[in-house]
Amino acid sequence: MTNLLVLRSSILGAASASNQLIDETIISLSAKDPNLQITERDLASNPVPHFDSDAASGLQQEPSTAEQRAARALSDTLIEEVQAADILLVGAPMYNFGIPSTLKSWFDYILRAGVTFRYSEAGPEGLLTGKTAIVVLSRGGYYSEGPAAVMDAQAPHLRALFGFVGITDQKFVLAEKLAFGPEEREASLGSAKNKIRKEFEALLGEPA
Repeated sequence: MTNLLVLRSSILGAASASNQLIDETIISLSAKDPNLQITERDLASNPVPHFDSDAASGLQQEPSTAEQRAARALSDTLIEEVQAADILLVGAPMYNFGIPSTLKSWFDYILRAGVTFRYSEAGPEGLLTGKTAIVVLSRGGYYSEGPAAVMDAQAPHLRALFGFVGITDQKFVLAEKLAFGPEEREASLGSAKNKIRKEFEALLGEPA
C-alpha cells in the first residue's frame, strides 16, 4: 500500500495550474489503485499559522502556555503526515520569485531538531529518509534558464528545505511560461502532465 501526501499552496483554487495538475494526477492514480492512501492538505484554504515566538518556543523546548502547546500539537500532526507518506506530491506556484508564504510556514513547523533533523559531528542530518517528493512548480514566466534564472528563489529553496530533512529523492516538474499566451500555456501544462505521469510510473511500476 502506498501512502501519498498531497500539499497544495496556490491561492487560485480551481483556476490554479498546479491544482489542476494535482487533481488530474489524483484521479488517475485513484483509478489505477483504489487502495492508494491519500492525505491532502490545502495550505491556501487552511493555512498553517505563520511562525511566531510561541511557535518557536513550543517547538524548541517543552511548551509552557496554551499557545505553545497548540503549536507543538500542530507540528506533531504535520510531521506525522510526512512520516507516514511514501510520496509527497507538492503544488508550489511561484509568487514574487519564491514559494507561497503558507508553504514556507508548513516547512517552519516540520523542521524540528531531534525530530526531522539532527546535528552530528559531520553536520546536519535529515531524518525523513526513504521518501520521494514530486514537486510541481508553476510559473507565469520563464526562469529555468536565461537571464531570469538568477531570480528563481523557488526551486533552489525547496531543494534545500526538503534535502535538509532527508527527502533527497526530489522530482521537479516545471509548468512555466503560463503567462506567455494560450498556446505556450497549453504546451507547458501538457508537458508537465506527461512528466508527472512518468515519475509516478517509475515509482509505482504502472502508468499514472
